[in-house]
Amino acid sequence: MHGQNNWIALNTIWIKECTRFLRIWVQTLVPPAITMSLYFVIFGNLIGNRIGEMGGFTYMEFIVPGLIMMSVITNSYANVSSSFFSAKFQRNIEELLVAPVPTWVIIFGYVGGGVARAILIGIIVTAVSMFFVDVNIHSFTAIIVTLLLTSTLFATAGLVNALYAKTFDDISMVPTFVLTPLTYLGGVFYSLSLLPEFWQAVSKANPIVYMVNGFRYGFLGVSDVNVSVSVGILVGFNILLYGIAHYLLTKGRGIRS
Repeated sequence: MHGQNNWIALNTIWIKECTRFLRIWVQTLVPPAITMSLYFVIFGNLIGNRIGEMGGFTYMEFIVPGLIMMSVITNSYANVSSSFFSAKFQRNIEELLVAPVPTWVIIFGYVGGGVARAILIGIIVTAVSMFFVDVNIHSFTAIIVTLLLTSTLFATAGLVNALYAKTFDDISMVPTFVLTPLTYLGGVFYSLSLLPEFWQAVSKANPIVYMVNGFRYGFLGVSDVNVSVSVGILVGFNILLYGIAHYLLTKGRGIRS
């Protein structure tokens, strides 16, 4: 009975999170599709024709996996950080705290909503990319594993950010000053092999490099880093961030006054 109650609670939080972003789909699902279409037109068609091939593929084919991953990262993070902080701001998060709901259920419920939005955005952006380039799949397993691990990682990171945040400005600071620079320097638009050895080594300190390349391997079969290492790093970061989120929620950091 206890397990059944936890499942009901988890399912309820997850459905609430999914309903939240689906209700305002014009704000949550349409903008990424428009933004990625502009990337495809500007970087793929206009600039890509001048660049030529990269890694044995046309430039458009090369950047498609990175653009899909960029939208997954942004939306999984934004969904959880904004949703959980809104619950804090409106003080309805206290209903969860007084309910007999384990901490892991709260985390999985919110993170599950972020993952659902990220997967849906990934499908939409992939569909948009098919208007510009033929999408080939080298390893469906690599795509699914990298997609799930990456969206879970940044959804959990969004939850941690929301726990620490005191104002809505704190929510936007991390995507603006951390995620955006790391994403653009994460090999979305270029191969690490084009960089000098020193900057290749520096780039490999950026975790998004492993996410983008693991995802690119799933589509194209090429990667600047070892795919097994990419998966290992993603699993390690997921465990670390889950531990942080669990600790902060258990202690009531950022929630209890």
